Amino acid sequence: MKGDDVGQASPLPVGETPALFTGRRWFFPSALLHELDPDAARAGRRPRRTARDWVVDFSCFLLAVVVGATAMEALADNPHVPDGLAVADQVIGALACAAVWLRRRWPLGLAVALTPISLLSDTSGGAGLIALFTLAVHRPFRYVAWVGGVNVALVPLYYWVRPDADVPYLVSVPFAVLLTLAIVGWGMFVRAKRQLMVSLRDRARRAETEARLRAEQAQRLAREAIAREMHDVLAHRLTLLSVHAGALEFRPDAPPAETARAAGVIRESAHEALQDLREIIGVLRAGEPDDTGRPQPTLAALDTLVAESREAGMKVSLDHRVENPAAVPSSVGRTAYRITQEGLTNARKHAPGTEVTVTVTGAPGTGLSVLVRNPPPEGEVPPVPGSGQGLIGLTERATLAGGRLEHGPTPRGGFEVRAWLPWG
Repeated sequence: MKGDDVGQASPLPVGETPALFTGRRWFFPSALLHELDPDAARAGRRPRRTARDWVVDFSCFLLAVVVGATAMEALADNPHVPDGLAVADQVIGALACAAVWLRRRWPLGLAVALTPISLLSDTSGGAGLIALFTLAVHRPFRYVAWVGGVNVALVPLYYWVRPDADVPYLVSVPFAVLLTLAIVGWGMFVRAKRQLMVSLRDRARRAETEARLRAEQAQRLAREAIAREMHDVLAHRLTLLSVHAGALEFRPDAPPAETARAAGVIRESAHEALQDLREIIGVLRAGEPDDTGRPQPTLAALDTLVAESREAGMKVSLDHRVENPAAVPSSVGRTAYRITQEGLTNARKHAPGTEVTVTVTGAPGTGLSVLVRNPPPEGEVPPVPGSGQGLIGLTERATLAGGRLEHGPTPRGGFEVRAWLPWG
């Protein structure tokens, strides 16, 4: 069978079995099953007849024989037909009835061959109509139109050469034309039903694929959001731990008060990091949005963030010039907080000991601007693995919020992070 036998439908993925046909394949036509079987389509195998096909083919053969037998009796009662011509007609009719079994393999060739044969042989008329029906089922309309049009055009000639003794000419011709058109219409209706079934199956497969892709995309976006949140939260805490642990390691002779203060900061940072990690893991387990649990940081928490960095030994200068900070949307304030937090974390890792300047300005209608700048470090700083991932995540976060983020070195060798966020 060719690809246009049933309909232009894309094959199913390799290894996928149509669930609709797994338990009752015998009930469906082999051409339809072949169209939905990707292995058979790729291997080039011809469809094997199902139980339904055998019943239908035998019924068509029996119908052609009955029509031929009826025509044979009419020939025997017609005194104007010689015996030799009647015998030849019967032989041609028998061969035409036998050819009905080939209708699935060569529907177009059989219909074309039986068109002139049906004009010459009365007993092959039933086989010709069945071949025309098969052509309408298994081939596109352009073939049916040509062959069916020729059959309709030959009807007046047939009854002019072989008039019916019992039925007038003006009745026989319209009846035969209507019968031919009805058989063609029936075959096209069967083909349309099969095409509809194939298209529905293909549409369902596409819907399943799209749903799976949407689910995978949602999972990926959720994982990326959680990864960004974990990076933004834990990187700041862990750098504080690293700074104070390094101070204790390189200054074992520090005064007890300073050692106790550093240990307190380490303990508090570790506690906060564990608490943040616990909240994020809770979101993963419960599937709840990240607005639950502890309150998320906003713009009002910038002072606390700067104070923590100063306690860790950083030199931070905060210039907070925001009109009506309480009116800043929570999502915008949280994004500004994360940008400042990442900027301080990067300065602590890549430019330790330098003074970091944080400038936050904005007003309703003009937006919120965040600038984190640090001068070049004094001396050589070893590279930190995985650098730059946080800035990539922050750029995406700012873009999703409707703003923009830029970062890069300054003309004097330092580094700055500039962001603008919409504030309507």
